Amino acid sequence: MVRTGPSKKKDAAYVSARVKIARGFLKEARNSAALADPGDFGNATMSTIIHCAIAYADSLTAKFKGEINQGDHQSVIKLLRASLGRELPDKQEANLRGLLEQKDEVQYGARLMSRAEADRSLERLEQFAAWAEELLLR
Repeated sequence: MVRTGPSKKKDAAYVSARVKIARGFLKEARNSAALADPGDFGNATMSTIIHCAIAYADSLTAKFKGEINQGDHQSVIKLLRASLGRELPDKQEANLRGLLEQKDEVQYGARLMSRAEADRSLERLEQFAAWAEELLLR
């Protein structure tokens, strides 16, 4: 059994609501990227992207394992692997990991992230969200 970190039990109603929240974050991330001026920094967009990825990951773990991660967001990857096993492609794990690794710097750090970094993060999110949506339709 894989150690997944602290988790909390969740039901189908949670999954339904969390998917709607994830979709809302995705829409906001897309809008933020589309409306950004060339000189704007990317931290706000990237923060939304990261929250979206977390919401999709929570939706998946709640649906397939009945639990969500609590606390350390890096532990969500372990819980997602425990929930999906081989159905979690390495590419999607890497997309999620890459987004989560930026969380502290984007949200609490002082470095201004570029629009190019935000655009790359949105591409990773788009891939992860499309894959998650396929699984959530089961």
